[in-house]
Amino acid sequence: MTDRTDWERFFDGHAPVYDDNCFTKNTLAEIDFLFEELRLAPGAVVLDVGCGTGRHAVELARRGVAVTGVDLSAGMLARAEGRAAAAGVTVDWIRGDATRLDFPPRFDAAVCLCEGSFGLLGAGDDPLGQPRAILAGVARALKPGAPCLFTVLNGLAMIRKHSPDDAAAGRFDPLTLTERSEFDTGGDVPELRERGFVPTELRLLFEEAGLVVEAIWGGTAGDWGRRPVDLDEIEIMVLARRAARETDGEES
Repeated sequence: MTDRTDWERFFDGHAPVYDDNCFTKNTLAEIDFLFEELRLAPGAVVLDVGCGTGRHAVELARRGVAVTGVDLSAGMLARAEGRAAAAGVTVDWIRGDATRLDFPPRFDAAVCLCEGSFGLLGAGDDPLGQPRAILAGVARALKPGAPCLFTVLNGLAMIRKHSPDDAAAGRFDPLTLTERSEFDTGGDVPELRERGFVPTELRLLFEEAGLVVEAIWGGTAGDWGRRPVDLDEIEIMVLARRAARETDGEES
């Protein structure tokens, strides 16, 4: 890989304390939800994009799933490897950029959770090109008809949170639904940008990639369920599947 990106530097520094975040505390219930909605069974092959410290990947592996976890951050992957070793499971960890996924269509399902790179923009990232590239790579990696589940930042909440003064000061860009990160980077990382999404846009982006959207729900960590999106919640959940035939979407 080339020089570290802004988000890579941030997550390398954040890795030791990532699992202290409040949104990491509901892993078992989230895995139960994934098994049900993605119709997983022991022996399934799953791609975890932006796997972080491996809290979902390792629990999936404990339940008999073969997992490939991809993450940009060596620091996060080191924590994931330690978690897998402690659990006595094997996960195929890959350090890589989620916008450059290059897998054949061999996965029975894919997840990209707690943003998992989706909409986490570096200084040079295009606000539309970045999510498009991730979705295209996930679509290529899935078997025809295979499902995927994403949780992404809620652009509705971003709009409601920010004022015209925020837009004028550059803290929020209403044209791209991006905001300056509020993370403390310790001076090591340039300013970070996070991208929010609205449901209609998500449907278009997924279907452009050949992923047929089956449901859009509220998806904030710790409160997953088949429920409407709350306007002020942090995340939106998208359940989709790769088109099984050309008539189901743009690619089969």
